[in-house]
Amino acid sequence: MTAANPLLDFSDLPRFAQIRPEHVSSAIDTLLANAQVAVDKAASPDTPATWEDVVTALEVATEPFARAWGVIGHLNGVADTPELRKVYGDNLPRVTEFWSSVGQNLALYEKYKAIAASNEYTLLTPARKKVIDDALRDFRLSGAELPEDRKPRFAELQERQAELGKAFSDHVLDATNAYAYWVTNESELVGLPADVREAAHEAAARDADPKRQAGWKFTLHFPSYFPIQQYAEHRPLREAMYRAYVTRASELGEQYGDGKPEWDNTALVLEQLVLRREEAETLGYRNFAEVSLAPKMAESPAQVIAFLEDLARRARPHAENDWLELRAFAATELGISELEPWDTAFAAEKLREKRYAFSEQEIKQYFPEQAALKGLFNVAQTLFGVDIVPDQAETWHPDVRFFRVQNPDGKLVAQFYLDLYAREGKRGGAWMDDARSRRKLPGGATQTPVAYLNCNFSAPVGGKPALFTHDEVITLFHEFGHGIHHMLTAVDELAVSGINGVEWDAVELPSQFMENFCWEWDVLTSMTSHVETGAPLPRDLYDKMVAAKNFQSGLQTLRQIVFSMFDMRVHTEDPATLTMSADPIDGSAAADAAGSATGAMKTVTELAREINEHYHVVPQAPISRWPNTFGHIFAGGYAAGYYSYKWAEVLSADAYAAFEEAASNANGSVLDATTGARYRAEILEVGGSRPAMDSFKAFRGREPSIDALLRHNGMTEEVTH
Repeated sequence: MTAANPLLDFSDLPRFAQIRPEHVSSAIDTLLANAQVAVDKAASPDTPATWEDVVTALEVATEPFARAWGVIGHLNGVADTPELRKVYGDNLPRVTEFWSSVGQNLALYEKYKAIAASNEYTLLTPARKKVIDDALRDFRLSGAELPEDRKPRFAELQERQAELGKAFSDHVLDATNAYAYWVTNESELVGLPADVREAAHEAAARDADPKRQAGWKFTLHFPSYFPIQQYAEHRPLREAMYRAYVTRASELGEQYGDGKPEWDNTALVLEQLVLRREEAETLGYRNFAEVSLAPKMAESPAQVIAFLEDLARRARPHAENDWLELRAFAATELGISELEPWDTAFAAEKLREKRYAFSEQEIKQYFPEQAALKGLFNVAQTLFGVDIVPDQAETWHPDVRFFRVQNPDGKLVAQFYLDLYAREGKRGGAWMDDARSRRKLPGGATQTPVAYLNCNFSAPVGGKPALFTHDEVITLFHEFGHGIHHMLTAVDELAVSGINGVEWDAVELPSQFMENFCWEWDVLTSMTSHVETGAPLPRDLYDKMVAAKNFQSGLQTLRQIVFSMFDMRVHTEDPATLTMSADPIDGSAAADAAGSATGAMKTVTELAREINEHYHVVPQAPISRWPNTFGHIFAGGYAAGYYSYKWAEVLSADAYAAFEEAASNANGSVLDATTGARYRAEILEVGGSRPAMDSFKAFRGREPSIDALLRHNGMTEEVTH
């Protein structure tokens, strides 16, 4: 059976080159059956309530099932095909139903409670105690304590929410893939970098329509879309692409076939919110935000909102100054009297170039892929005492690379896949996921962790290596930070190994921590090599980059505040006050009538605009439907948790300050191996085996302070207009 179905082979790494959609259902059949037998046995009255008979037995049976489904889900995200999408969707309800049934299994819950109350518990390691404690909390949140007659409906809620999340993600991907803008007049490309133009020309040449193969094809994938917003002199091109981008997956999106938007997420969003509210009330909570925060560091929605409002108050004067400067510059230098949404990135880049005498494109020439990777791996080697070397494995695409993390003596620590480039069939953004977690195997050997690191950068064009913007280098370091958190764990208990069991609002600490090294001179000198000359980044250009580091940081901070506050508000307010009616986009009498008809009702877009108007200084475009593509909260794990980016940034900035202090005290480099070893031991290696605050205090010697975050973002001084 194993040889015939690669998804059932757990002897080593996934056999990606051999996995086909037709393997999925039969593998899930087998693995689900095995897992269910183990659950039934563990929950049986005849089974002793001990760690080995319950926890270990369940882990042995369910880990292969979770790993196989993880492979299928990963392929669905990076190598989407109609066949794979269908079989993934067909099996998603079965998988969701199984995990819901485990979480609601009262007999199994009683076994864990019995372990917690036993003498054995007092003898367990701290990591194992946390596994039990986390499991008891998760049982409660999964509805194990509900009356039996209410459990079926609760399971239906989980299943339907999983379906909605998948549909939301599919709609965004399809809407992104479907749109293309062809340019046939080269004069419309003025201002665009040569590599962007060449990539668009190659994309057109690959098009199935021979009539379009001579032009330039632009898409809504970020490496194609954003350079237009940033550099294109032709304003109509910027506007057309902007309108298509911000209306994706909405009622204003592109129309196909029957003349209706094919991938409108509006109804899905509202249904998701209603179901989440019902889930919360079923569990005895007032709203879904309270459910979401139950396993997190933050204690309540009110605490999160207070944190965000405090940060918004500190950032607003800086943002107001940023916005005034940008509008004035656009009017006086660019002749743009009214700054439209499709002008802001363009004007900002022009202002940056004038003020700091460099452009992003100039910087990009110093970051060919190999140099950037070499620098990243050097940081890991210096700080954490590991080597990263190329390795061999089957992959899902020819562009994917594979590496091993090893000790200086060559002993394997972990491995990871690196999928850097954007392409059709791959969802947008950047993310890390685990392919396999560290655990102690029944025979005594240690299973080493394996990670997926995924980005959406521009692929090589014209026979030259891929060139990364500095922002892309920061993204690379960010995702690697997640990866190293997963891979350098020293915990053998699966449920708290690596990123498992880490509070969601602390999981961004290691990723954001790594970003800081992208601004250090001694790091950049080892990871830059001009694509033409091989020369490292010049010191004067580096100084300009650092001077521009906090360019418009006030605006960027308020943008994140809006996202975070929207997420918290939409999960605390009653979804019954929201309507699916199309959002009026002008000040016409029809719009006024629509407002009167709905009374206190508002659309999700109107709620987003209301929050933007309160916290931001930049107006939200009337056509913008950004909640319809907000996959973090409607298709990912960040529902009522998007604030964690800013919450964890306080932790990461303060953690990095320890390296700055070490460099200052020794008059040396932030690449301090002693501090790095301590960070590895107290943050990375312990994973989720203890509360994140305990890990932070063990490393820093105190509770976190916001001072480093404000300093790193240039928001410590008063602003005068």
